[in-house]
Amino acid sequence: MKSVWLAILIGSTVLLLVVLLRQKLSWGWLKRFGLHLVTAALALYALNYSGLLQGFEIPLTPATISTVVLLGIPGIGLILGLQYIVL
Repeated sequence: MKSVWLAILIGSTVLLLVVLLRQKLSWGWLKRFGLHLVTAALALYALNYSGLLQGFEIPLTPATISTVVLLGIPGIGLILGLQYIVL
């Protein structure tokens, strides 16, 4: 049963990529998303190693990077707030 679900997941991923790459609008969207992804990762890396956040370190994981990609600077504040509350 797991192999059936895996085949469906792979098939739907391939078909989604085909649809995205066939349209010209998708190229601009993919470039913009890639740029935001790289910028968010670099911003988190710079914040971690600059010493601006004393006592805090934001790990570079897909969850934190995607939060910063979607929310921007408020996403960094959200992550720091969650760390402050939990720790």
